[in-house]
Amino acid sequence: MGDTLVQGADGLLSLDIDADRLLGRIEALGRIGLDERTGGITREGFSAADREARGYLMDEARGAGLVPAVDAAGNLIVRPRPRPGEHPGDRQVLMMGSHLDTVVNGGRLDGAYGVLAALEVLQTVADSGARLPYDPVAVAFANEEGALFPQPFWGSMAIAGRLAELPREPRDHEGRPLREALRLAGGDLDALGTAGWPHGSVAAYLELHVEQGPVLERGGSRIGVVDAITGRTVLTVEVRGAAGHSGTSPMEGRRDALTAAGRVVLAVEHIARDRKMCRVGTVGRLDLHPNTPNTIPGTVRLTVDLRDTDVWRAAKAEEALRRALRSIAADTGTEIEVVAETRSDPVSTDPVLRAAVECSADELGLPYEFLPSGAGHDAQMIADIAPIGMIFVPSIGGISHVPEEDTAPRDLVAGARVLLRTALRVSALSERSVSGRPARRERAGAQDR
Repeated sequence: MGDTLVQGADGLLSLDIDADRLLGRIEALGRIGLDERTGGITREGFSAADREARGYLMDEARGAGLVPAVDAAGNLIVRPRPRPGEHPGDRQVLMMGSHLDTVVNGGRLDGAYGVLAALEVLQTVADSGARLPYDPVAVAFANEEGALFPQPFWGSMAIAGRLAELPREPRDHEGRPLREALRLAGGDLDALGTAGWPHGSVAAYLELHVEQGPVLERGGSRIGVVDAITGRTVLTVEVRGAAGHSGTSPMEGRRDALTAAGRVVLAVEHIARDRKMCRVGTVGRLDLHPNTPNTIPGTVRLTVDLRDTDVWRAAKAEEALRRALRSIAADTGTEIEVVAETRSDPVSTDPVLRAAVECSADELGLPYEFLPSGAGHDAQMIADIAPIGMIFVPSIGGISHVPEEDTAPRDLVAGARVLLRTALRVSALSERSVSGRPARRERAGAQDR
């Protein structure tokens, strides 16, 4: 493929990012939501810290001569300043991005790195004065983690038009409605449908991310070319028993919600570890009521996270868990209900975009390898409306979602360089060269590697 893009903009593949600017922004953003005691970052989606991070990104975008805006779902979208006579939506876009929100006491790179790298690519292209065939757009998707409001992938699902899968009255773990928090973030629950992007409006989507696993570090590769993203099923389970005095209530006849919830936790472990019905299963959150030392818990709400690269295996694991829930409820005299569920199917990345990432890494002299993603990403949602590509950089120690999450600065810079070069390479392709269709959702046979 040639290096000439359009309108005489020759040699754009020789453009490079400003490494110091990128690393400086990563450091600055990493101070928002930082707990000095633990070193972890808490920027739950739609929280005050999340709004501060979004404000920082908007200020940086404006300072770079770019145009930030917030859609009804709370997604922060950054575009180049339009040329005279042009309007957003006139041309297909090359979308890049990730998310700014974190888990509680998480790391500084998960999601945020991909957003800041996308901003760096936009700024580099804008500063060059080039006009690409596709309008480059950076997106910070709202509430990817679902740490406060338990609807992960909220923003990317809205962009992909999956509103029917979103709860009508979203509430946080304390029962507070999303409406006001979304308004503070610049969104509008009543206009949520306007956040959807039609099929064909996005030529391709690229997401740069830290691996969050050990594969690249162990193999000595600097770049990961993602070929598939695992599917994920998240269930919010409520166990209802009967609260009572811990000293005066005989053991016989108790309806202890926490005892029942403990059996749910073990059932999840058994389904994934022993029966191997899915790749992994996790209970990551429990909320007890009344949660006092001398009271039998009356209600427990917990989250169950099941993941696999085969949608049918994931479905069978969920079916087995639901059978276990019914059995546990009968044995313990409790009521157990699945009160919320979120699903993201496994997807394959686009082969043309994979090849573009591969070529970009190769030309930059960066060792790379192909690998699947064991974590879910906004790319899975955008795959409904556009071809997707994903780039990984190594995670030190293979850890993520914890304060120790880290990646070497040289690898952060390398990943952004690959993203830039891939974006330019994709723009150099003819429109027919990109598949032009959503990524294939795996229905069977995908192997977990």
